[in-house]
Amino acid sequence: MYIEKASQLTEEIFDAVRRLVPFLGTHKPIPSRADLTLLLDSGTSMLLLARFPASDSPIAGMLTISIYRVPTGVRSIVEDVVVDTAFRGKGIAKALMQSAIEIAREAGANGVALTSNPQRVEANQLYLSLGFHRRETNAYFLPLK
Repeated sequence: MYIEKASQLTEEIFDAVRRLVPFLGTHKPIPSRADLTLLLDSGTSMLLLARFPASDSPIAGMLTISIYRVPTGVRSIVEDVVVDTAFRGKGIAKALMQSAIEIAREAGANGVALTSNPQRVEANQLYLSLGFHRRETNAYFLPLK
């Protein structure tokens, strides 16, 4: 397995992201080239790609981690963790998460935050096995469109 940080948008990455996003849910918009270019150029967010089984293999999964500063320190959040159904059960999500955790640690973040739908049983078990704690908090969202 090979985990890489995407640095520039290629056709392969564009096609892979567009193939993987629907696995996140039908409500998720498919990103355009411009969306992905903005992500890769943001300076605060990183797109990690997993190839299986080797560095020259197809892209099997992805994860986005954002690292940002607030007055009380450095924060990180993981979003859009997804593995193609054809590659599930091979440790790809775990490898992506471990890479993201290390990136956050190296950036000086005080921890890694994420949210996960309770219906994603395997994903929630993975996060707990990696040492994440379920937070008792209120989650809010204000749609702007």
